[in-house]
Amino acid sequence: MIIESVAAFTVAAALLTITPGLDTALVLRTAASEGPYRAALAGAGIVAGILVWGLLIAVGLAVLIVASAAGFTILKWAGAAYLVYLGARLLLGAGDRKDSLAGTTDRSARPTYPGSWFTRGLLTNLLNPKIGVFYVSFLPQFIPAGVNSGVFSFMLAALHAALTLIWFALLIAATKPIVRLLRKPGVLKWLDRFVGAVFVSFGVRLALSARG
Repeated sequence: MIIESVAAFTVAAALLTITPGLDTALVLRTAASEGPYRAALAGAGIVAGILVWGLLIAVGLAVLIVASAAGFTILKWAGAAYLVYLGARLLLGAGDRKDSLAGTTDRSARPTYPGSWFTRGLLTNLLNPKIGVFYVSFLPQFIPAGVNSGVFSFMLAALHAALTLIWFALLIAATKPIVRLLRKPGVLKWLDRFVGAVFVSFGVRLALSARG
């Protein structure tokens, strides 16, 4: 039963991971315009967010967060504001030589404060209560009878995090052959506008969403 549950979850989590979404857009945009190092940091932040949600599920705190009207609303509005903020910066600074997210002029240099890219990825994950709702409803489906549900939930979350890390590594590697093309002013402007619009739309959808 445990092997079957893990195998089923692996398939489901892999499909979920490769489905285009906010995390994929963030990593791809960062890899294309700011370089693989910063993209890896953003991806690591997203993966850390998955592990934090997994830990919250394991100890039961996530259930309280998503069940509490006040907790859900506060987290929802904070996440929506953060996503709209990032999207607006991309839209307003689309194609600029100055990095519209980091405020630097050298896109290839390593950041003075590496944690800023990690934090960006972490916050896009943690400030989205819909992820908590999803995990609360999704993980229990793959927990077999007779196991410690908390430990097994965290193990599944860690497996999801590992799959996500592999996916991000593939995305970052895929941008390397075409990075010069992606950094051309016209292409970069289109990329920033597209990803900025994605962020803003996700933020608006999050603000208008219900707990469901």
